[in-house]
Amino acid sequence: MHNPRLDGLGDYFFRRLAALLEPVTPAPDLEPIDLSIGQPMHPTPALLTDVLAENGHLWGRYPPVIGTPAFREAVTDWLTWRFDLPAGMLSPDRHVLPVAGTKEALFMISQVVTPESKAGARPAVLMPNPFYNVYLGGALVAGAEPVLLPVTAATRHLPDLDALDERLLERTVAFFLCSPSNPQGSAADLAYLERALELARRHDFLLIMDECYSEIYSGQPPAGGLAAAAALGGDLDHVLVCHSLSKRSSAAGLRSGFVAGDPAIIKTFTRLRSYGAAVQPLPLMAAATALWRDEEHVRENRSRYRDKFDLADSFLSGSFDYSRPDGGFFLWLNVGDSEAATKRLWSKAGLKVVPGAYLGYADEKGWNPGAGAIRVALVHDAATTERALDRLVKTLC
Repeated sequence: MHNPRLDGLGDYFFRRLAALLEPVTPAPDLEPIDLSIGQPMHPTPALLTDVLAENGHLWGRYPPVIGTPAFREAVTDWLTWRFDLPAGMLSPDRHVLPVAGTKEALFMISQVVTPESKAGARPAVLMPNPFYNVYLGGALVAGAEPVLLPVTAATRHLPDLDALDERLLERTVAFFLCSPSNPQGSAADLAYLERALELARRHDFLLIMDECYSEIYSGQPPAGGLAAAAALGGDLDHVLVCHSLSKRSSAAGLRSGFVAGDPAIIKTFTRLRSYGAAVQPLPLMAAATALWRDEEHVRENRSRYRDKFDLADSFLSGSFDYSRPDGGFFLWLNVGDSEAATKRLWSKAGLKVVPGAYLGYADEKGWNPGAGAIRVALVHDAATTERALDRLVKTLC
């Protein structure tokens, strides 16, 4: 009565963090500040509650797995505008599927693309290392082999596409790529994404773009997987992009996102989700539709994060190998020993962070590319962030 595939999962990194800190006494005279969870603390847009109230009469209806036409059209319009896609490249009925938060979708999608074997071998799912642990969990449960591609400052925290072995690519069924990346905040440029998509098409695997942090950036808007598809002629085969309202709209509790791209994948994923996935209630979908139609709150949200990264620049310049990330809201700081630094920050400064070792996996030689860093989430207001950065520097420097 046990699925052996689950043995490879291990404890999720938040459980590991709780176990690490359980015997540690937090700083007694300081208000604890949790910088471990990527949970935005910015105000939720007022229009969300307004639209919920207007659509309260829909709570009694079963929602369709494909969502509403209004939601799919809003998403199609937003993607076309945001990534400067040719008019008509996306169809709201063939290329878009709502999901109950992208965590669920990123976990389930490996089941869609993993056969019993490929090229006479166990199918492989590629992912960066360090990475969002959900990629690995989904691959293992689907029966694939997770292949962890080390990313460091030398590779701009993106997998080295030139280092991928041809035999590995032949048995690859999916490649997860997060841009801007979690935890480092590096954004892939359009040329990189085009190369990744060309590899996917040449070797017949799905490029899965986790773009949940794409709307939080300091400079130019990050490129996206659909923009790469447009640059290569406009076909959507072999690419799927994932977006969410959790970060963009500070609405993590809404559990609303979508996947868009390859119509054959969308069709099969819709069938899978019809059997067991959570479906968003219609009032929540109406609120999500309104949020995808509104950019004012996104600009305000982005401005708040820019202000906090200005603070990070002033506190951290010249320390911990810090450089301002391209996007997202995490700091990735080189502290030497991630577990030791995490315990010290909790005991001396009342700051809870994530050891980079828990976001990465060790290779066959025991090297974990995340072991020397910590991840710090700048999700609080500016005043709280300033206090936290001051404590961090005074404790670790």
